[in-house]
Amino acid sequence: MKPILIFQVRSIKETSDNEFEAILKYGKLTTKEVVRIDLTKERFPKVDLSDYSAIIIGGGSSNVSDLEAIKSKKQKEFEAYLITIMQKVIEADFPYLGACYGLGILGLQQNVNVSTEKYGEKPGAATVFLTDEGKKDKLLEGFPDDFRTFLGHKESWQSCPIHSKLLISSKDCPVHMVRIGENVYATQFHPELDFEGVKLRAELYKNAGYFKPEAVTSIIEKASKENIIYPMKVLENFVKLYKK
Repeated sequence: MKPILIFQVRSIKETSDNEFEAILKYGKLTTKEVVRIDLTKERFPKVDLSDYSAIIIGGGSSNVSDLEAIKSKKQKEFEAYLITIMQKVIEADFPYLGACYGLGILGLQQNVNVSTEKYGEKPGAATVFLTDEGKKDKLLEGFPDDFRTFLGHKESWQSCPIHSKLLISSKDCPVHMVRIGENVYATQFHPELDFEGVKLRAELYKNAGYFKPEAVTSIIEKASKENIIYPMKVLENFVKLYKK
């Protein structure tokens, strides 16, 4: 079997480890079936797509739409590196699943207007719904017309390019899941995120500008009452389709 390549851009170890463990859990993967690369700490390796069955890029506190003046040197470096990876992915229509930042870097490569102008959503849970295209997509087979998911983001795609397919949307954020070609997917919501992940991120990101620090308790309490199951199936279905 060819491993799945997982890129991470979370600088806080606890959230990076939690995200990685959740991807393994909900993707039904073992550590032997993946290659994990933390771009905030490791050197950037050369990537031959033929060595892997798929690529997953998770989320993080970095935004591709941040002003260049406030981006750290490391963020600029991994952003430039990932753009070259995304170019290869698009050219080969290679199996890809991006989440949150993974959507942002895809949008940057595709010259999409990714910004904080509109459509930001505070951390918590919301209802998203499948579009007509989403109801036909192989990755979303068996999904209900709408479902609850955990989310939280400052930036968003402001629109979809004509060559992409919009699969999932929400009342507050039009672009929640897209497909380009046949095999390149990305979500604004977090397909790996469960209650424990929300709790951890709320506590560690309380001063990151996503919400007022005093709202932490309320965010955690509301999240504990949610029954989130379908976002994880995006991750599970992706692995089932492309692990080989």
